Amino acid sequence: MATTQIAAIMRAGAFSPNHIGNDATIMNTVAEQLRKRGCEVNIYSEEQFAAGAAKEPVIINMCREKRSTDLLQQLEDEGKLVINSGYGIENCIRERQARILLGSNIPYPESIVVDTDEVVKQRLIRMGMQQCWIKRGDYHAQHAEDVSYVRSAHEAQDVLQEYFLRGFKRAVISRHLPGQLVKFYGVEGTPFFHWFRPFDPEDSKMQKEEHRRTEEQLKAICRKAARELNIMVYGGECIQAEDGSLSIIDFNDWPSFSACRTEAAASIAKAVISAVKEQNNPGKR
Repeated sequence: MATTQIAAIMRAGAFSPNHIGNDATIMNTVAEQLRKRGCEVNIYSEEQFAAGAAKEPVIINMCREKRSTDLLQQLEDEGKLVINSGYGIENCIRERQARILLGSNIPYPESIVVDTDEVVKQRLIRMGMQQCWIKRGDYHAQHAEDVSYVRSAHEAQDVLQEYFLRGFKRAVISRHLPGQLVKFYGVEGTPFFHWFRPFDPEDSKMQKEEHRRTEEQLKAICRKAARELNIMVYGGECIQAEDGSLSIIDFNDWPSFSACRTEAAASIAKAVISAVKEQNNPGKR
């Protein structure tokens, strides 16, 4: 049987704020796992990929640049296996993500999508949504300042004006949800799922039944979100309210998996191999 040839595309540094090393490590670790399974894996930068350097029939990637995602979509349309899908990566842009998740009845904060030159103060006051998060809506975040927490409608207007001056055309404004932050990581189509509450000192002391209920609810929400967004390798954040309910506040295509890298890399490699077999033998599982 011919060796499976795979192109592994690194994420451009501009789209790895504070995570350049971690993002590179997870892709290198996945590549090693695939090589152990008999695949030939060549690693490219996002710039090299956009320039047309990758010729392999299978592409695994952490791309975020628009020219890269456009090329991923083109190659996917031509029949190449692309993980994550270029269409899925595009769906994770804040505005599209908010519309898809809310439209799919997936728990997500009440949100509005606005032009950055809009006057929104009175609208937010009427909605009772002065404590909120403002996120760049027109593309993936590149800086920490692309996501801003505000405590008043006046402050929200100031941040929106700043986004306008920075050249952002659209923004998503989401209601602030009180509760515990929950981080999660998953690989669609595999049993792998990892989650934890980073700021809860009692997290390790959760009752077994409470832990089971939370995990079941979280898995169901995240797996539905992954399917709706068309993302196989994912991570993100939820808020868990006092009553135990969960709401996604962020869903990312191919995170760094820094909290569970070894286990995640093995699961990603298995998922890629399974997807290759499925593509080569459609209908067989």
